[in-house]
Amino acid sequence: MNQQIDSLRIIIADDEAVIRMGLKIMLQTLNHKVIATARNGQEAIEKVKLFTPDLLLLDIKMPGMDGLAAAQVLAEEASLPIVMLTAFSETAMIQQAVNASVMGYLVKPIEEHKLGPTINLAVTRFQEMQSTAAEVQQLKVRLAGRELIDRAKYLLMQQGMSENEAYHYLQGSARRRQISLAEMARRVLNQLG
Repeated sequence: MNQQIDSLRIIIADDEAVIRMGLKIMLQTLNHKVIATARNGQEAIEKVKLFTPDLLLLDIKMPGMDGLAAAQVLAEEASLPIVMLTAFSETAMIQQAVNASVMGYLVKPIEEHKLGPTINLAVTRFQEMQSTAAEVQQLKVRLAGRELIDRAKYLLMQQGMSENEAYHYLQGSARRRQISLAEMARRVLNQLG
């Protein structure tokens, strides 16, 4: 994975100003743009909603709402890759981060030579996950359409058509009306069912 990700719009969420500043400098060196910073999880959520970044760097331990809680909220409300920052390498925390759909993590102190590859990996993983989710959705739609067609064919067969005749009837009717086969099946089900 040597592909360099283009310049990203990034939000940094960490309760320590020195770390936010250090990360900002490293990210600028890597050709990324820091569009906002946050001091806790709640601020991070608000800034993500306001600025819609390409990536969020999110510290795990922060006062108020911590990074794990913020990541869980964002997993449901926003679609973006998150890289967790932690001073701890505790297995339980890392597992919680994985469960919150986090795409990567870095242990503090953050080293610039690790930051770039981690961001690239997180963005690539996120894009792959989004692509897979879209494919799954398309398959669900196609399966639902197939089920409609099969049910409509069954109703037409009960009216005296063969399976082949029922399919050709649906296909021809859909073509004439310039609608999908699934939509034609839905209409037949509404009419006969």
